[in-house]
Amino acid sequence: MCWSAAADLTAGTAIAAVGLVCVARVRRARDLPVAALPLLLGVHQLVEAAVWNTGGCSPAATAWAVIAFPLLPVWVPAGVLLAAAPGARRRLWATLAVGTATAAVLAYALATGPVTAEIRGRTIGYGVKVPWMPLVLAGYLFATLGALLLAGDRRLRTLGVVLAAGALACSALWRLEFASTWCAFAAVASVLVLGWVRQRQPGLSGHTADRKLPRRM
Repeated sequence: MCWSAAADLTAGTAIAAVGLVCVARVRRARDLPVAALPLLLGVHQLVEAAVWNTGGCSPAATAWAVIAFPLLPVWVPAGVLLAAAPGARRRLWATLAVGTATAAVLAYALATGPVTAEIRGRTIGYGVKVPWMPLVLAGYLFATLGALLLAGDRRLRTLGVVLAAGALACSALWRLEFASTWCAFAAVASVLVLGWVRQRQPGLSGHTADRKLPRRM
């Protein structure tokens, strides 16, 4: 996700801090999963900082894979579905269904085989034996990016476009073993989520009938 342990540690700390701000600003319970997404991405990068120092088969590599593979394809569409306006929810159920099926396959792969991490210059290659890889990858992208693009919310659609561009760019750079730069796109994504959370605050949007979280002292 980043090009070194130090970069992962720095970016992960900053992104997680933005995630904490997002969670602290949430006033609607149904917005929490999307608001917590930067926190999850930040923790993910902090875990990878440990992978740089261990490599091979390690608890850190397994923890990284659990977040990246079975967790995100359920977390993202479920969070978007909860936060979406009633009129947009019907089309989002498909992304959650596909994400759940994809996560089940990925969880099975993690449970039945080892997770390896190989440092390749300024990138890390993770090894997981995933069956039906093209189909699983398509389901993963539909669940995560598709949910954001179908959300019916301008800021979430922008987030989806940024993450899609980031996935393409980072995939190309990773294949060249040049450098992993996903942390830069994760940082941009965290700022976009913060903007989304601020827009959702009472008084800044028209969603006044939703159940609110109690204000923090």
